[in-house]
Amino acid sequence: MKLDLEAIERYTDMVVKSDAPDLGIPREACLVDGVIEPCVIVIFGATGDLTSRKLVPALYDLFISECLPENFLMVGAGRSIMNDAQFRERIGRSLTGSTTAQREAFSARLFYQPIDFDSEDSFVQLAAGLQALDREHKTGGNKLLYLAIPPSLYKSVVRMIGRAGLWKQGVAGHGWSRIVVEKPFGNDLETSIELNGALREYFAESQIFRIDHYLAKETVQNVLMFRFANTIFEPLWNRMFIDRVHITAVESLGVEKRAVYYEEAGVVRDMFQNHMMQLLAVTAMEPPARFQADMVRDETVKIFRSLRPLNLASLSETVVLGQYDSGVINGEEVPGYREERGVTRDSLTPTFAMMKVFVDNWRWQGVPFYLTSGKRLKEKLTEIIIHFKNVPHSLFQGTIGETISPNLLTLGIYPDEKINLTFQTKNPGARVCLRSVTMDFNYKQNYSGPELDAYEKAILDCMQGDQTLFWRQDAVELCWAFLTPLIQDCETCADRQDRLSPYAAGSWGPDLTRIWRQ
Repeated sequence: MKLDLEAIERYTDMVVKSDAPDLGIPREACLVDGVIEPCVIVIFGATGDLTSRKLVPALYDLFISECLPENFLMVGAGRSIMNDAQFRERIGRSLTGSTTAQREAFSARLFYQPIDFDSEDSFVQLAAGLQALDREHKTGGNKLLYLAIPPSLYKSVVRMIGRAGLWKQGVAGHGWSRIVVEKPFGNDLETSIELNGALREYFAESQIFRIDHYLAKETVQNVLMFRFANTIFEPLWNRMFIDRVHITAVESLGVEKRAVYYEEAGVVRDMFQNHMMQLLAVTAMEPPARFQADMVRDETVKIFRSLRPLNLASLSETVVLGQYDSGVINGEEVPGYREERGVTRDSLTPTFAMMKVFVDNWRWQGVPFYLTSGKRLKEKLTEIIIHFKNVPHSLFQGTIGETISPNLLTLGIYPDEKINLTFQTKNPGARVCLRSVTMDFNYKQNYSGPELDAYEKAILDCMQGDQTLFWRQDAVELCWAFLTPLIQDCETCADRQDRLSPYAAGSWGPDLTRIWRQ
């Protein structure tokens, strides 16, 4: 038999070198997938907090990284009266970490138009201004309309956009128009359907981008890659081997300047209808046939359809709600929720929730998913922990005791972008003793190139028309249908005060041991 010397050499290299092979992919090559067409990004609410904190820094970083097309413009539209030069000066204050030439080059692409959100004529003038900029800067008639405005204005502004014709695309054979909507997508199931009706009056579903920046986080996407690009865990990813799953997204901050919104929303509307449901979906979904937008979102929808309805008659067995009191965080005293500016002194708005939910399908039947989110907790933390089942029998009974710690798989999203696997090994020595050890992977290991934050990734996807990481309306409605009965029951029940468990700011939340002993 003839020996394949080349194959033997490859095998020898693999034995000697245990590291994965270097595929020779330039780091910058992973930043942008495909060609990005010229376009104008119109930000409604351009003088607001979201624009200054998230959108402009994201666009500027993309510009510095050369991810944006040469013919790119940003037009700010807001109630404040100012001209282009004043807007550029205002934006320039938030541009840091670059050269003067780069800041000036970016600022030259910024324009501003005052707008009255209640005036159709104002939107018609905006449309005319955009047409003039398109002709001058050759942006191909492409428009990305970003609603960085309070949710209460969504429906009226969308209708004004529609009446001004900004939704139209394909005029004279070219040009697309897309609209970006920030969560919350309604206040409950009914208002979500109403908002979608306003959007669909003018825009097709393919033009609507319901953004959830959690899904655009690199490490959230990495959950999908970890599951579906590796063969070692997928056979174990089911009820036969997994005992329970904990999904946590908590923060140490309070309501800050969002008290008016938060009083109306609470933690369930603010976090569970969107972020927590999406983290559940990426953890539990079936592998799509191909990694394409609608195929991925089809599998997400299947998970939401499989959620077991919450039993309102025994809600205390599946849901814990809490509200933070005063406490200490990072050595500083912080006020309780009812002491925050803009919050009523007898507020019953929950700032913490833990839910035990079940996905009633073949893969996950009987496996509890614990979803936890809250404010003013000990630290900011987002992670998914997979608790595997105990070994089926005690092989070492009478030698090392009755308890062997089960394996844990931790998918860290914040602050540590990591994957940890905890398993049992023998402790050195003559006696048979087990110890838990952890195998670590840091997401940034062996990588020092440029990165995209969540908003940068989301904006690029919008510009490319990729809806994979965005909400589809059927998924929005399924999540609202699951949560609305809980919200309505908690907002109208007579024992609402008794259902709210207080917890000290800087703690890990209410004492749950009296309720669940998992």
